[in-house]
Amino acid sequence: MDIILNGNKFLQFNYKSEEEFENDIVASSKSLFGKKTVYIDCKKKISGNILGNAIPDGFLIDFSDMKSPEFYIVEVELAKHDFYKHIFPQVTKFLNFFTNANTREELADKIHSIIESDNNIKNDIKSLCKSKEIYKLLKDCINSNQNILIVIDETKPEITEISNTYKEWNNVKLEIVKKFINGSDVVFVMEPRFDEIGYLDLTNINETYDGYTEDEHLDKAKEPIKEIYYELKSKLLKIKSSLIFNPQKFYISIKDKKNIVYIKIQQKKIRIIVMLDPVIIKENIKKCEFKELTQGVQNFYNGPCASIELDNKANLNEVIELIKKLL
Repeated sequence: MDIILNGNKFLQFNYKSEEEFENDIVASSKSLFGKKTVYIDCKKKISGNILGNAIPDGFLIDFSDMKSPEFYIVEVELAKHDFYKHIFPQVTKFLNFFTNANTREELADKIHSIIESDNNIKNDIKSLCKSKEIYKLLKDCINSNQNILIVIDETKPEITEISNTYKEWNNVKLEIVKKFINGSDVVFVMEPRFDEIGYLDLTNINETYDGYTEDEHLDKAKEPIKEIYYELKSKLLKIKSSLIFNPQKFYISIKDKKNIVYIKIQQKKIRIIVMLDPVIIKENIKKCEFKELTQGVQNFYNGPCASIELDNKANLNEVIELIKKLL
């Protein structure tokens, strides 16, 4: 693929080494991941024994939603590397690490010491998290958002195949970043946009997976979030008893002949994707947080839709009234 910008043709740059690719990701992190993110380059600052003898390329904290910041262990890879010999064992070690509360605390301690020793990172975080105490924020973030972000230069089919096979890979996210050059001018192409990554899954939305339960989706949610979900379900079933709440790999769908709502449960909030015209959703949602979705995300869900973020039971009724329009 070539890029044409202002009449100039940009050719894709082929990385010779992973280090070269990593350097570009670090240098361009704010452009790639957003101004409200902090990328911590840690490869030379952390020992492998903390993460199961695997050293990540970096850590990323996304402060876009200050109520629920997102934490990612970042693994930067070249697609030409062997998946099963290199990428799979590395990511598996990170996933195993997350299961241990003690090692998560050790990681929080280590990242905090890196932040305290680097004024640029510390000031960046302080400007984004305002008055919040950095260590507590970091610890809460690591305990509640256990994501692995693979940044790679080309598609790698094995990643999707493994995600379909292992439940543990549900928290693995994928960003494809390509570099294009024309002389000294550089353009990066990123798919998907980072602010879309929470709405897209590694698998096709039409794929059906058996064996998933509501309890698995609710496992890490705070008690008030569980209460919101069960009350939402109870009230909708009273309105229409034939509705099906269908737990799948990445979401719980509400089916009424077809999927009309997709529910993604997080620790401190519920993300509800409603299959209605975004204009109608926006007109009817006044208290909950409303988020427009790009055309690419709407295409992923096979139709017009928008997202609602719900973290307060007091705002539940307006969501129910909106969903009633689909019944």
